[in-house]
Amino acid sequence: MVEFGQRLRELRKQKGLTQKQLGSLIGVQGSVISFYELGDRMPSPEVIVKLATVLHVSADYLMGLDKHMAVDLSGLYADDVEAVRYLVDVLRKKNEQM
Repeated sequence: MVEFGQRLRELRKQKGLTQKQLGSLIGVQGSVISFYELGDRMPSPEVIVKLATVLHVSADYLMGLDKHMAVDLSGLYADDVEAVRYLVDVLRKKNEQM
């Protein structure tokens, strides 16, 4: 199982954020993000929700309880959601053939 800190680091980097930038987005210092990533501290439930919201994943995925990443599609038009679903299907089929 991927540890919380490792998953947090991977998601932060995927979004192109520094620890300081992520901290600013959720209202903590960048050093606190470093503590989370190193496993020196665990965030409160409120902070986990903020992190999940900013990183556009479920709290369960962030904490390693759910192995499947859910993508937040809120704010997209219905036809954009359909385009994302179509692209996911195409990529799944491509990966099955490999």
